[in-house]
Amino acid sequence: MPNHPPQNLTVATTGASGAIFLRQFLDAVERDRRIQHVNFIASDSALRVMAEELGLRGRSNLVGRILGTASGGSRKIQLQSNDDIGANVASGSYPADAMVVIPCSVGTLARIAHGDASHLIERAADVTLKEKRPLVLCVRETPLNKIHIRNMYRAADAGATVFPLIPAFYYRPASLEEMAREFAYRVLAHLGLPQPGAFRWKG
Repeated sequence: MPNHPPQNLTVATTGASGAIFLRQFLDAVERDRRIQHVNFIASDSALRVMAEELGLRGRSNLVGRILGTASGGSRKIQLQSNDDIGANVASGSYPADAMVVIPCSVGTLARIAHGDASHLIERAADVTLKEKRPLVLCVRETPLNKIHIRNMYRAADAGATVFPLIPAFYYRPASLEEMAREFAYRVLAHLGLPQPGAFRWKG
């Protein structure tokens, strides 16, 4: 967890099922006034998943369509191209406070764990690790083979937090959206950004 609540976030999404979790995460980030700026990166595979799961096709006004504000978009969340290896978040001199990959495919996990920084998502993650900033990988895959488990260990050993995309049920969520929202809240709380509407277990 960072020493202060992060104001500048990098958020990436990759080709694993769970686009609803991304939508709820971005919605929470958009509403959180402590967060000043977000650089958002979507891989080509993520776009394929969003087309299947959210009915969103193409990159045009992608952030606005994810948030359900297609006409206005977002001033806070700026879309970056995964092919732009020279983007701001590719440099350690850029003051990003933390990075979250949600969902994180095991392919992206493997590239991060092995330092393969040929695209912006992996390069930004590599920079986050080398600068010793928080990196949260919301890995989504089942069952896990030994390669996946070894790569999770490698990433964790390098400083990442492996935060599997596993929702909770003990608070009895009434909808898929509520379930995904609570997971997003837990990720943000892990980064030092607790959300006012989050469920709190009282014992």
